[in-house]
Amino acid sequence: MTAQNETPDTPVPATQASLEQRLADAVAAESEPRVVERCVSLLAGRYEGEDFLRVVGGHHAEGILGGAPALYWPELWGTRALLHVWDDSATSAVVAALGNQAWRVREMAARVCAERRIGDVATIAPLLNDDHARVRAGGARALAAVGGDEAKPLLEGLLRDPDREVRRAAQQSAKALSTRS
Repeated sequence: MTAQNETPDTPVPATQASLEQRLADAVAAESEPRVVERCVSLLAGRYEGEDFLRVVGGHHAEGILGGAPALYWPELWGTRALLHVWDDSATSAVVAALGNQAWRVREMAARVCAERRIGDVATIAPLLNDDHARVRAGGARALAAVGGDEAKPLLEGLLRDPDREVRRAAQQSAKALSTRS
């Protein structure tokens, strides 16, 4: 029984739960390696079913399931989920996604590279010349996570980028790299 001013506990619809909670539930039901495998499958452009699309996309997945064009969203959601669930078997797919045709997927792959400390200077450096500022900034952050002395001149080159956020990311990344060296 609830007090007068309290609301009864109402369950949160699965698609309204946080991504972390949806993924934790999926891991409990399937195992982390299997969830990672399914994320990688989405990243490769394969279909993993409506339920899994709801896990990684939340309520946004309903639009695609209702007939909206999928575009790059399932690939992006699969990549983003790898920030929360991980198995080293996903490494090559994430590194390959740095060259994805969709800039949002490239940006997210850079975030995963930084978070998981995967990739190397040679695979991340092309992001620094990307047409999209958010990809360049993500590339700078990824370089700070995986690079060494060879990354310093690349980050210094971004200090003159036309985009302020890219310059900021390059400056912070160069500082992080210096303190790590």
